[in-house]
Amino acid sequence: MKQSMTLTSLLNITHPIIQAGMAGATTPELVATISNEGGLGTIGAGYMSLAQLNDEIDNVTVLTKKPFAANLFVPENTTTNETSISKMHDHLQYYYNKYKIDKPYIKHNIRDHFNSMIDLIISKHVPIISFTFGIPDASIIQKLKAHQIKIIGSASSVHEAVICEKAGMDIIVAQGYEAGGHRANFNTNAHIGLMSLIPQVVDEVSIPVIAAGGIMDKRGINAAIALGAAGVQMGTAFLTSYESKAPAVHKEAITASTETDTTLTKAISGKEARGIKNQLIVNLEQYYEDILPYPYQNDLTSPFRKLATQHNNAADLHLWCGQTPRLANINYAKDIFKSLI
Repeated sequence: MKQSMTLTSLLNITHPIIQAGMAGATTPELVATISNEGGLGTIGAGYMSLAQLNDEIDNVTVLTKKPFAANLFVPENTTTNETSISKMHDHLQYYYNKYKIDKPYIKHNIRDHFNSMIDLIISKHVPIISFTFGIPDASIIQKLKAHQIKIIGSASSVHEAVICEKAGMDIIVAQGYEAGGHRANFNTNAHIGLMSLIPQVVDEVSIPVIAAGGIMDKRGINAAIALGAAGVQMGTAFLTSYESKAPAVHKEAITASTETDTTLTKAISGKEARGIKNQLIVNLEQYYEDILPYPYQNDLTSPFRKLATQHNNAADLHLWCGQTPRLANINYAKDIFKSLI
């Protein structure tokens, strides 16, 4: 209980429930609803342009006066080459032909874009920022702290949690193996279940720990808090809300799935992510050795995945989902949140 009180005080929220920053799936309506209900709504800014994030922040602030967060992906030091890109282009040609698009190119200046996003978040007075895929440079952390912005780091092991605390994070999200979407790991490849991870992280760090991965109802929240978590972060539970930007075919796939239907794969984005196994994953995993690292693989698959969304084609989509889809409901975010408290 003391940990929960510390977290709610730190973030100036009523309930220790955070809506995960689901890149590509959050909307101002979803973020504002969670914040208005006393939780912490999060803008999933991982794939946004500077203009998109600016508009998203403006729209959220119209809908709520409560605190909310923005989630960013920390740029990773990965490289590729033209030969590898060309090979993956060939593997993906079937999809480019199917959706009548040209071969996409790799994006550049990722770190410059990241730095610009940080500056925008500061200028727009967003009170909380969370990071996935690692830790930003010390100068960025110092800049955020100078503007009284609370910083949430993400870890999938005790070692990563300790690194986050030493780097100056105010709060840590401990993400278990059960979590849907991209794994938060940046210094380990271990797959650790959430119930095992929580108490081990709590015993090693002195800052509040937020539990994430497979939590869908108050039973999961109570279990996480009993193990020492100060609160929870939930993604899949809100991904199926009406306010979520996830296409209807994605939401329906989640509610029609069971605990055995999800898998971890690098095939879609180049980084391990949990989603419902579909034909896209099956097709791409036969080229496993040629999968490009994130974000390059993601750049090559995202154009046809966007078109698959428009065509309601679940076979060619990324169907991110945690390991507890049986508890998912298609409902209004407000009603989903109320069922948790």
